[in-house]
Amino acid sequence: MPTKSTAPQRQPELPADFPRGLRLLNDAVRNKGTAFTGAERQALGLRGLLPPRVNTQEQQVARVLENLRRKPSDLEKYIYLVSLPDRNETVFYRVVIDHIQELMPLIYTPTVGLACQMYGHILRRPRGLFISAEDRGEVAKVLRNWPQGDVRIVVVTDGERILGLGDLGADGMGIPVGKLALYTACAGIHPTQCLPVTLDTGTDNAERREDPLSIGLPRPRLRGPAYDELVEEFITSVSQVFPRALIQPEDFANHNAFRLLAKYRDRACLCDDDIQGTGSVVLAGICAGLRLAGTRLVDQRFLFLGAGEAGLGVGELIVAALRAEGLSEAEARQRCWFFDSKALVVKGRTDLAQHKRAFAHDHPPVNDFPAAIAALGPTALIGACGMPGKFTRPMLETMAALNKSPLVFALSNPTSKSECTAQQAYEWTGGRAIFASGSPFPPVEFEGRTFDPGQANNAYIFPGVGLGAIACEASAVTDEMFFAAAQALAGEVGEEDLRAGRIYPPLASIRRVSARIALAVAEVAYACGLAGRPRPADLGAHIRSLMYEPEYRHYF
Repeated sequence: MPTKSTAPQRQPELPADFPRGLRLLNDAVRNKGTAFTGAERQALGLRGLLPPRVNTQEQQVARVLENLRRKPSDLEKYIYLVSLPDRNETVFYRVVIDHIQELMPLIYTPTVGLACQMYGHILRRPRGLFISAEDRGEVAKVLRNWPQGDVRIVVVTDGERILGLGDLGADGMGIPVGKLALYTACAGIHPTQCLPVTLDTGTDNAERREDPLSIGLPRPRLRGPAYDELVEEFITSVSQVFPRALIQPEDFANHNAFRLLAKYRDRACLCDDDIQGTGSVVLAGICAGLRLAGTRLVDQRFLFLGAGEAGLGVGELIVAALRAEGLSEAEARQRCWFFDSKALVVKGRTDLAQHKRAFAHDHPPVNDFPAAIAALGPTALIGACGMPGKFTRPMLETMAALNKSPLVFALSNPTSKSECTAQQAYEWTGGRAIFASGSPFPPVEFEGRTFDPGQANNAYIFPGVGLGAIACEASAVTDEMFFAAAQALAGEVGEEDLRAGRIYPPLASIRRVSARIALAVAEVAYACGLAGRPRPADLGAHIRSLMYEPEYRHYF
């Protein structure tokens, strides 16, 4: 892992077109603000444009934190933080990396959900690229407007299913912007290699269309062949304009997410974090939780509330893990049961979407979730329904009666959508639950013990997967890579973590964790013939050398 240098890095020679004066202060990538030295100010035409006192980066970070912590609400803190990289990208990432536990909930879940709901009202300066149906036939031309040529990660949304908040249209741009900030902060992918994109295909949310400050096109959402043609042109154009880029679709609706992943995963370097990343981070938590419980994966029965992208992504990766432990595919699938918005997913139902049918088992109809718990006797409840409070006290008391250490994963985001709180999970199971949530909860005091609830945050997984794909220039991102990522993450949970009830490592260690995951992902790519560059002699050292450190360069 790279360490902070004690002296500024010296740039040997500045190019002839290097910006000077106000142009330099307005260049967020190169700007150092009050940290420009006297010699730099003299040579770069900055004298008088800055106050004369020179600050260190540490002093600038202290100023940012003081101003941030003075803000009266999380939304105000979000606005302040996301405006910072428009002025000084280096300080932004230094602050986030050094204070990741405090700031991740502000730049991503749960605060980003509220920010997307208010996006048009809090907009300061647009970030990323907006591509609409009006750009059909010229998508490649729009992509070439992006000022950076070496893009390696593209996160794209159409805004139809933002977290658990529904169709926010183009106001969902906060999601790819936030996701890519975490790619940089957590795995060191250089910010100039990251491109957030929104496909503005309209919205079916009437409130969005009628809001004069919403940034999206005020028209119903594009559907059918016209929508597919735009997505096809986008994927093809990214592959042409940025041929070494990984494409990550984000927060697409279920009916598009599954089919687009199936359609493009073998044609492009593409993965879906909502499906594959969620599966990976939850499987890692399950494996660590079973160490705490002293039981085996093959002895579990999982009951999911919600059969969308997140739930089915988890189910598929659990099946892969069970097969790796010797079960047949049929036996592995029999361990995973789903309850969707209507009833238990069983073979007798005629209304099942294609992506649910692989988990439809022979069983009498069950239309009530508590009845499904009683009928199936699960060892684990996994909530991914986007509806708050669905894990009730009687349900969790039943789980505690059935199991010595029930697994309770309330994964829905943001916090307001969680199926239960950490406090409820521990209290209603007598302190015996092994709990994880999608958004963070504070530590819980119960009967003389302090529980530190785990957060099944995809940020543990996707940055490392992206870094691994970049490091080996992978031509595809496979389920095997996400399985390897889950194993690597679970291996980072130590005995001290388990004693505190944590089934994920501390967020403060996330860059080390991401490097470990990147190595596991790259190993799979080389083993499967998917790497686009020769294997370095020391793959781990190569990966660490790619990780961006937000430090100032000393120009003179």
